[in-house]
Amino acid sequence: MPRTYEPIASQTLGSDAATVTFSSIPQTYTDLVLVVDGAASGDSNPYLRVGNGSVDTGSNYSVTRVSGESTGATSGRGSNLNAGLYNGYTVANNERLLLVWHLMSYANTNVFKTALTTTAAGGSWVSRNVALWRSTAAIDIMTVRLSAFNYRSGSTFSLYGIKAA
Repeated sequence: MPRTYEPIASQTLGSDAATVTFSSIPQTYTDLVLVVDGAASGDSNPYLRVGNGSVDTGSNYSVTRVSGESTGATSGRGSNLNAGLYNGYTVANNERLLLVWHLMSYANTNVFKTALTTTAAGGSWVSRNVALWRSTAAIDIMTVRLSAFNYRSGSTFSLYGIKAA
């Protein structure tokens, strides 16, 4: 079986940071996968903004989410968001966070960009979302950020490309 995940770039924070950016993303893959393993310095919502040439900060994002925790399940949706591809859940201060964004057909200029997001934190909850960037532009830049506060030092951000097998 051929290896289909190929590392593109990885960053480990040496100090707390508000954002992490991946730019000049090659257009030679079918999909992208971004994995974040870290913690926030305060109660925050993780977001991923994408773009072509520059990051889109307009109201061009939508999300539908389903979350589960010890107290039960919740769901929700939002449209015309400017925050980006939202993970759907607030991460508590210093709570360990694992995020996986799977961006499909990111280089296809005939479709809007869809992302599946899986989020888990502190062993207490999990969230699964489908998000949309309403643009047909190819994604060549992305910024991971929090709604408030910073990612803690030691947090890792890894970007992979998926080639069609």
